[in-house]
Amino acid sequence: MENKKMKIKVIHGPNLNLLGRREVHIYGPMTLDQIETNMKMVAQQAGFDIDFYQSNSEGDIVDAIQGAMEDSDGIIINPGAYSHYSIAILDALRAVQKPVVEVHLTNIAQREEYRRKSLISEVAVGVVSGFGPYSYHLGLLAMIQILNEIAQQRQMAGGRPTPGNPANR
Repeated sequence: MENKKMKIKVIHGPNLNLLGRREVHIYGPMTLDQIETNMKMVAQQAGFDIDFYQSNSEGDIVDAIQGAMEDSDGIIINPGAYSHYSIAILDALRAVQKPVVEVHLTNIAQREEYRRKSLISEVAVGVVSGFGPYSYHLGLLAMIQILNEIAQQRQMAGGRPTPGNPANR
């Protein structure tokens, strides 16, 4: 039996397509394409498939999350401004029952008051913020570790889900 590569879905929210041009003094000069290229290299070296999606539309992001239910093992998400008020994205992440790592380029705890709380954090296994584009890199390393642990647990359990496993959310 051939081992299927595990797949990570990376979802970028609104305005992240403007990285490298948008408020460079806050978000830095790296573009989204550059971030994705770096992530793809790391994922491939670790033996993972990785797929990227960006949208400025809340409904499209919900659709992408729901699509990950069938074709991905874990989700890395930077919901952008939707972090702070999108119950629809939160509910979609709950529904897919996959491990979620939330990432933010900036340290949202040091931003404006309305940016300090993320609803999405309620379902995330962990949150990486404040490291600029390296937040994505650190989030990817965390997801690789999480998925490797899940695979090991499933192998030890004969392929059955194990209690307490983040994938069983």
